[in-house]
Amino acid sequence: MTVSLTEQTIAVPPEWAPQKAIWTAWPADPAEWNDDLATPRRDVAAMVRALAGTNTVRVLVNGTEAEASARAALGDSAGILQAAYGDIWLRDTGPIFAHGPNGPVALRFKTNGWGGKFDLAGDDTVGDEIALATGTPTKSFDYVLEGGAIEQDGEGTILTTRQTLLNENRNGWSKPDAEAALRTAFDAKTIVWIDEGLAGDHTDGHVDNIARFFAPGRVVCQTPAGPDDPNGSVLDAIASSLEAATDAKGRKLDVIRVPGPGRVVNAHGELAPASHMNFVIANGVVVVPVYGTATQSAALDALQAVFPDRKVIGLPSHGLLGAGIAGGGSFHCITREEPAR
Repeated sequence: MTVSLTEQTIAVPPEWAPQKAIWTAWPADPAEWNDDLATPRRDVAAMVRALAGTNTVRVLVNGTEAEASARAALGDSAGILQAAYGDIWLRDTGPIFAHGPNGPVALRFKTNGWGGKFDLAGDDTVGDEIALATGTPTKSFDYVLEGGAIEQDGEGTILTTRQTLLNENRNGWSKPDAEAALRTAFDAKTIVWIDEGLAGDHTDGHVDNIARFFAPGRVVCQTPAGPDDPNGSVLDAIASSLEAATDAKGRKLDVIRVPGPGRVVNAHGELAPASHMNFVIANGVVVVPVYGTATQSAALDALQAVFPDRKVIGLPSHGLLGAGIAGGGSFHCITREEPAR
């Protein structure tokens, strides 16, 4: 089923609003994970168990082996559903659930494999499968937009990066083009632009790896871990952009900084886009990726202060970071929240 929307009718609930379910997917294609599915599956399973105490978790599986593996690892902590997908990055390929003029609606955008880098069968349709499973009508848009490329506050303010949205490998948009698209799709009132994301990010600088809203008018980002932090100047530039911005209500953004993980390398010796910002906000908990770095405890303590009414849980995420063409993300990248209706 599809629906027709008029302007000024869409509202995307913020991630901290009550949630009906959280959707994720089980690593299923060995070719996408350097022929090692056990390692990312361990990270996904730990995340699901951390969420399951206070949330309904739905896990997609692709094929009989993936289903058997997920059932063995997860037990009764999640509902398991068969679906076709290329890889597990549902933040980008899944639907964005919103409230429309006639009730819930699943917003669907085109995908082009993150600028043509990872063109996988099923990534263009898995969002429709999730919408169908939830009984949510869809509204499709004729341009590329990944969910991790935007961060919303529920009051009309969007954070994004020039590096992603204005990249020639997406839509070839100018800034006015991009802002017009966001205003139409999300009823956005204010778009706050950040120049670029982390080094080594397969997504070309998704904002959900560098800056996150945690309340209206309030945003969290990172400080460099030390003088050898490979993203030090970028992290300071991100904070400066946010501190100079105002939101859709005319408020100057309240910017909270927490320690970043610093230099993290993967199994191939490559600089990895590790970030504590790729956390999942859920009912009762916040699940944060950690990497065994010296700043890990301080970052978790700082985030617990940011989320005093939720339990902040740090979980290892080296498996999801992967190496080479495998991985590249973390917990927020592999989840999509379904708001309470």
